[in-house]
Amino acid sequence: MKIGDKVRFLNAVGGGIVKGFKGKDLVIVDDDGFDTPVLIRECVVIEPANESQVRQTVKPTEQFVQQTKVEEPVVVEETKEGEQITVCLAYLPVDIKNLSTTGYETYLVNESNYYLSYNYMNRYKDEWNSLASGIIEPNTKIFLEEFEKPDLNDRERVSLQFIAYKKDKPYKAKNPCSVDLKIDTVKFYKLHSFRENDYFNEDAIVYYVMRKDLPEKEFTISAEDLQQAMLQKEQAERREKKPVKKQSGSDIVEVDLHINELLDNTNGLSNKDILDYQLAKFREVMDEYKNKKGQKIVFIHGKGDGVLKNSILKELKEKYKSAYYQDASFKEYGFGATMITIK
Repeated sequence: MKIGDKVRFLNAVGGGIVKGFKGKDLVIVDDDGFDTPVLIRECVVIEPANESQVRQTVKPTEQFVQQTKVEEPVVVEETKEGEQITVCLAYLPVDIKNLSTTGYETYLVNESNYYLSYNYMNRYKDEWNSLASGIIEPNTKIFLEEFEKPDLNDRERVSLQFIAYKKDKPYKAKNPCSVDLKIDTVKFYKLHSFRENDYFNEDAIVYYVMRKDLPEKEFTISAEDLQQAMLQKEQAERREKKPVKKQSGSDIVEVDLHINELLDNTNGLSNKDILDYQLAKFREVMDEYKNKKGQKIVFIHGKGDGVLKNSILKELKEKYKSAYYQDASFKEYGFGATMITIK
């Protein structure tokens, strides 16, 4: 940042032209005629000053301070979590009270100990168009662009590419990242879509590009795609009655609800789609045996985060009230199975 740069405030409305610096942490910004002191880390440069502007506006003493600041070594405060890269794009409305007409600001958030050399693009017809590129420092956020409401549809497909590195120190090499995202532009018209987040005081729509070194993969699936996937599974089940089976020498029916046991291919399925498919299998088996009193059925759902198990218990309480259920044998199934007895 230097004198003459045009900046925008990150955590407040407004911005202006940099007039000077006060100490190492404060910048003086001409905000509509008022000299406003602001923390340097709370500002982002949106229009650099050219060299002629700097020569005309900088006094000798100011120029010395400016050059001194540039030459000072940058000390990057690292965190343990920052050794794994987390990156996201954030979209904020310029005027949240007028969502029907307002424009939007786009920010890039780098939650890591690495410098990122990035290129932010949107899909235009059959080609990509670069909207912003540069370098973002570790553990910072920067302004990428502001666009108007009519330009929103041109942001339905965006992509972020970057390479990560550190300066003046050894580091673990990271793979180059290139992630394409499908932006749901309908959300930009709904107030509740802009939510509280860890990066801004204002509500924002946040799309993660990478979390803890893992690039995000955003999939969409239509009803036709889901129906086709279920049809393929039904055909496979006709060929092989899996995962429903009976224990040898026992009347207990075992049903493995792990999705990789139910479907050969889960590409295009969201977490909700997968859960819906698992519950559909659960209902299918329950309906098949609901009139067979005394039948014991073990549903293997895994421990995980408990979402599938809790959904099964809810189904039992609401739709199969006469069935008795308990945790299945720990010795045989660990903590990841529920036994149901048909009453």
